[in-house]
Amino acid sequence: MTDLATRLTQPAALLAPGVYDALSAALAEEAGFEAAYLSGASIAYTLLGRPDIGLVSMTEVADVMARIRERVALPVIVDADTGFGNALNTQRTVKVFERAGASVIQLEDQTFPKRCGHLRDKTLIGATEMAGKIKAAVDARDRALIMARTDAIAVEGFEAALERAERYLEAGADILFIEAPEDRGQMEALCARFAARVPLLANMVEGGKTPLASTEELGAIGYRIVIFPGGLVRALAWAAQAYFGSLKAHGSNDPFRNRMFDFQGLNTLLGTDAMLARGNAYDAGG
Repeated sequence: MTDLATRLTQPAALLAPGVYDALSAALAEEAGFEAAYLSGASIAYTLLGRPDIGLVSMTEVADVMARIRERVALPVIVDADTGFGNALNTQRTVKVFERAGASVIQLEDQTFPKRCGHLRDKTLIGATEMAGKIKAAVDARDRALIMARTDAIAVEGFEAALERAERYLEAGADILFIEAPEDRGQMEALCARFAARVPLLANMVEGGKTPLASTEELGAIGYRIVIFPGGLVRALAWAAQAYFGSLKAHGSNDPFRNRMFDFQGLNTLLGTDAMLARGNAYDAGG
């Protein structure tokens, strides 16, 4: 298993920001986060410029994960959507994502194509089929943790979601993600039922269905992982819109310069001088 399993036994909840490429992962690592969450939604937003409605492929996610692993050592939780097919597809997804460097692989019980957990009109596969996919993932994995997500609260109701989570835990899931609880009472109830037995993940989405809370508050009621999966993309999209508006209006970056890196500043962030020095040392014989 990954060292993340040991971290999840500690009292403080693990805060994992959403990332979508190697640069965002490097910035998260530099900021001191202990893990990152590779968001399928954020990949759709940035790679395709499209919403999170099942358009991103398994190989596209794996490619992003491999580029992140090339750049950072940070443990990464990877959103594997539905496993991109049935149990056999799920097993291949697990093997490919592990090879790309995933620390945790998240699988959900929506039908394919899936959609963001905070959008309307989701549909689910049967609980038995999903339990089989979790078992298949556990059988296929070498070291990664398997996270089971259920979207049943919005489709079948809260009690049905809890029962599904029980089935997925029995199938071997290492972490549970019960998506989109609608109030603090539901969050406390699911923690009361599961927190003593398995790490639980809380998903914080600004403008979503779940009430927002801090990592400290969520840890106090029993959550062990807290993700803010799309916050970075929303912040960057807002900043980019402001930047393009300024450039179009002024024909220059001058009015925006106090809100951006200059050339040297970005290269300092990227460690350009150190990389060039290392290359020069090899050129000189090592």
